[in-house]
Amino acid sequence: MGPDSQQIKPITIGVAGGSGAGKSTVARVVLERIGEGNIAYLPHDAYYKDLSNLPPVQRSLINFDHPDSLDTDLFVEHISTLKQGQPVNVPIYDFSTHSRTKNVKVVQPQRIVLIEGILIFTEARLRDLFDVRIFVETDDDVRFIRRLRRDISERGRTIDSVTTQWMQTVRPMHLEFVEPSKRYAHVIIPEGGLNEVALEMVIARIQSIRRQDD
Repeated sequence: MGPDSQQIKPITIGVAGGSGAGKSTVARVVLERIGEGNIAYLPHDAYYKDLSNLPPVQRSLINFDHPDSLDTDLFVEHISTLKQGQPVNVPIYDFSTHSRTKNVKVVQPQRIVLIEGILIFTEARLRDLFDVRIFVETDDDVRFIRRLRRDISERGRTIDSVTTQWMQTVRPMHLEFVEPSKRYAHVIIPEGGLNEVALEMVIARIQSIRRQDD
């Protein structure tokens, strides 16, 4: 941005990859290294559509790994709003009941907008909002183990329900939507947050962009 600019344009960073690939770890490293005070963080997971109008049995049958399960219209609107320097009210989603809570999290505009989600590169209108697109790639067996542990400990799921969902929707949707979206990434990070060399390069790139805007 030139000296005549009224406002410095935010840097938008998208971190995508399959379930359990290590996206959250990469996002956390970026937050720590760049500074949380400089980053507005938006997880795509917060934007699942509210299913409170459906009976519990029907809620559990929804394919949560398909793009249609997410309120991408609101997500795009919030990213655009942050880029314009305005705060947004991010929904708080309850994964145990598959519904939005009545609470929201106010996210203030920052120098960097960090977006994370498995499907954020699948739609052009969404991926075109990102200045930097990072895809985290991890072996399927490792991703499944991570998903199993997370859903049991954090989301009150059973082994059978996690396994069934993985085979019926997570894996097929990964192959249909997530894996093909890798071609839109500027950077692919094998092994996610464990790949220190790749992370150092990403951090250096973000810092370089920030310096260009100063």
